[in-house]
Amino acid sequence: MKSSVDRRARLAEARLYLVTEGATDPGVLRAAMEGGVDMLQLRDPAASDDELLAAAALFRTLCDEHGALLWLNDRPDLALCAHADGVHLGQEDMPVGRARELVGDDVLIGLSTHSPEQLEAGVRAGADQLSVGPVWETPTKPGRPAAGLGYLRHAARREPPVPWFAIGGIDRRNVGEVVAAGAQRAVVVRAVRDAPDPRAAASALRAALLEGRSTVGAAQ
Repeated sequence: MKSSVDRRARLAEARLYLVTEGATDPGVLRAAMEGGVDMLQLRDPAASDDELLAAAALFRTLCDEHGALLWLNDRPDLALCAHADGVHLGQEDMPVGRARELVGDDVLIGLSTHSPEQLEAGVRAGADQLSVGPVWETPTKPGRPAAGLGYLRHAARREPPVPWFAIGGIDRRNVGEVVAAGAQRAVVVRAVRDAPDPRAAASALRAALLEGRSTVGAAQ
């Protein structure tokens, strides 16, 4: 089993996080990681436990081939069975503290946040990674209002002690706005999964995020 130190070091270096379902073509996932995706989340609320574990086994193999971190959505119990590097929780899911009791210190815990108050609560709860958004409304989370670029600016000013990722409707057309707001990491779904060339889409997104990081570093 990978150590928490190794996982947290790789999380700190991660820039592009792809969330997708078990039914996704493995060729798309492989191309995405070749293009620069360094974290992959398996999210499939409609799948049975057996289906999730079967998909996770494939995702685990692909992540190991490309040095990417594997996350499982919502299910700390299955994250352990699947040898995932992390489990991601929403605001309506199990509290971070309870999940930590189940998975121990070696498995990473991510948390979705949609407001400055939730961001602060996530930091206090001990989450290893925070998602900040949604920047724009997205069909992936129907009915959830956009938090907007202002929330990204708040997170950038706040500088949480753990890595945070902008999320929600981010693609090649608007990633520049995300970077300008202060984000250096992003979560995507359709922008890579549904792209005609997932490798090229991932590469372009990662380059934009890294360019933003270089600009921020130069300014400091």
